[in-house]
Amino acid sequence: MSRREGSRFANRRPGSAFQSRATEPPVPAGLIKTARKSGQLNLSNRELSEVPQSVWRINVDPPEESYLNVSFTASDRWWDQTDLTKLILASNKLQCLSEDIQLLPALIVLDNKWFQVHDNLLSSLPCAIGQLSQLQKLNISHNKLKELPDELWNLTSLRSLYLHHNELERIQEGIGKLIHLEELDVSSNQLTAIPSTLGELSSLLKFILANNKLKYIPLDISKMRSLKLLDASHNELEGVPSELANMVSLQQLYLRHNKLHHLPQLPSCKYLKELHVGNNQIEYLGSEHLKNLSAVTVLELRDNKLKSLPDEILMLQDLERLDLTNNDISSLPYGLGNLPKLMSLLLEGNPLRSIRRDIINRGTQELLKYLRSRIQEETTGQDKSDSTTAMTLPSESMINTYALGTQKLLEYSDRKATIVPDEVFDACDGVPVTTVNLSKNLLTGLPSRISELKATITDVNLGFNKLSSVSLELCTLELLIHLDLRNNLLASLPMEIKQLQQLQTVILSFNRTLLLEGNPFRNPRAAILARGTAAVLEYLRNRIPT
Repeated sequence: MSRREGSRFANRRPGSAFQSRATEPPVPAGLIKTARKSGQLNLSNRELSEVPQSVWRINVDPPEESYLNVSFTASDRWWDQTDLTKLILASNKLQCLSEDIQLLPALIVLDNKWFQVHDNLLSSLPCAIGQLSQLQKLNISHNKLKELPDELWNLTSLRSLYLHHNELERIQEGIGKLIHLEELDVSSNQLTAIPSTLGELSSLLKFILANNKLKYIPLDISKMRSLKLLDASHNELEGVPSELANMVSLQQLYLRHNKLHHLPQLPSCKYLKELHVGNNQIEYLGSEHLKNLSAVTVLELRDNKLKSLPDEILMLQDLERLDLTNNDISSLPYGLGNLPKLMSLLLEGNPLRSIRRDIINRGTQELLKYLRSRIQEETTGQDKSDSTTAMTLPSESMINTYALGTQKLLEYSDRKATIVPDEVFDACDGVPVTTVNLSKNLLTGLPSRISELKATITDVNLGFNKLSSVSLELCTLELLIHLDLRNNLLASLPMEIKQLQQLQTVILSFNRTLLLEGNPFRNPRAAILARGTAAVLEYLRNRIPT
């Protein structure tokens, strides 16, 4: 035996290979060998009660064959091995992890690391886990953890942390250090409170804390301005802080199975798509709860104590699913039948008087068809009443009084009218009109009386008319958000329009305006630009290849 070979054997722990085989569950040598090349080791579902020492030392000790072979092929060069970057120990019977976890240098110093030990019997974590400082994903769910080591909060590179289905009773304040965290799941534990430092997780996109014992949500959570999904279902919440409205990126909010008595008001959550508040104790739903939910597609209110729906629910024009199962609702706004995207309307378990059960049992489409028919019946009945009593204003035959009363919509469109009669505006007396539609007429000017609606109006549609200019009355509508002026004869807008600080959308397509000044064009020449829109358009048409 050469001195070199003797040195190799001297460095070996006596009988280590035999002890390993005797005391540790078998991990196939081929699997270890492959892991040295790939940097990935999957030991899930192997009935392991402990992690073999050979795994922790995979990047420290030479392989056994290195003591036996004198020469190696290119594929057997163990000294060229790849450090372990991904280790999966899920679905075993592990009760603890060794402090030797720190012997996996790649998990400490390299990026894009995964460490998965979910579905085991772990009751604690080693302090050495805090040395995996570049770890990005840690899944320790479905274990028996009662507490977490403070060292865990040193993993400041974490993007995803899964702690669900354990026995945790508290989360330390140190979690606020994980400022790069994007996903956090602490559901199905025994938490009675969560730390206010969670508000420091400004990068968090998904936060799940369902199935705990929370009685309140700290105000600081509102600092999560990037959060898109919040699930606090199955807790003991009696209210939601108004500060929740500051979560401007929120798209999905789950508050099912709590003790809520009213909906939260969410004026800043403009992107909220789904609101789930079923199985609570909500008795009242008002306009203040719905007026800012214009983007909502799913509204789940099942198993509450609602007695009625406000007409403002008809403002949810993007609504696709409305679940009202098991409430105390006796009637519905017939206008639900006209919601353009509504595909699912669930009403089972309500004492509805005006809708027969067989209609409900036919499904959503038949139900919506029935609601639309009732609108027509009401309109017909109103017309008959008008002709009999002659007690109504002339304007009621000109406008949709139902839309005016329920949707705050003044509609006088597609009439080929050159003026808007005063009776139309007379009908708005006392109604907080928010939307005016005067499109598809022959108007050459803006009705001066539109300024009477400036206290409430937010949306004006003047498209498809003959407007050649915009009068200053428009610039008095300080709450205006959307303005449609398409398909007119406009060449300019008044400078005073800049006074409309709330204005977000102006549609000017198919007018006579083409403003190009201030651009460094080589073609067309400045002389052509100076001659106006018609000259520029003629120049462009002449340049089209034939």
